[in-house]
Amino acid sequence: MTVGASGNYSRCMPKPIPIGTRGEAETTVELRLTLTAWKEHLPPVYSTPHMIGLMEAAGYNALEPFLEGDEVSVGTAINVVHRAPAVVGMKIKAEAVLEKFDGRFYTFKVSASNGQEVIGYGTIARAIVSKSKFEEKQRAKLASKV
Repeated sequence: MTVGASGNYSRCMPKPIPIGTRGEAETTVELRLTLTAWKEHLPPVYSTPHMIGLMEAAGYNALEPFLEGDEVSVGTAINVVHRAPAVVGMKIKAEAVLEKFDGRFYTFKVSASNGQEVIGYGTIARAIVSKSKFEEKQRAKLASKV
């Protein structure tokens, strides 16, 4: 965790979260994470949805040390481009850096690399919620549709 050059902090719930806070996530490309796993005629390269999921995991990992009680962070927005492939056996590392906080949403600059080049980049947004309250709202929505 780091404080941004300006010393700005974001805050939601009890703990301030420094702008510049970083999270990482890693995986190794396996066949199940490729386009081929989805459709056999497609090439065996790391899929965009899996790359985005790894970026989301990096954002989650950045916020996790600040969570209290039953708090979790959930994804709320994605703006990502996938520019280069990664093949089975390559290690993928995603990084998320907290850029801003607007009172409810944490926006992260994200990137993923395959050890040779950046394969994707963009932004994701996350919000911190109470897991029990979140689940209660979802149950109420489901019950209203029955």
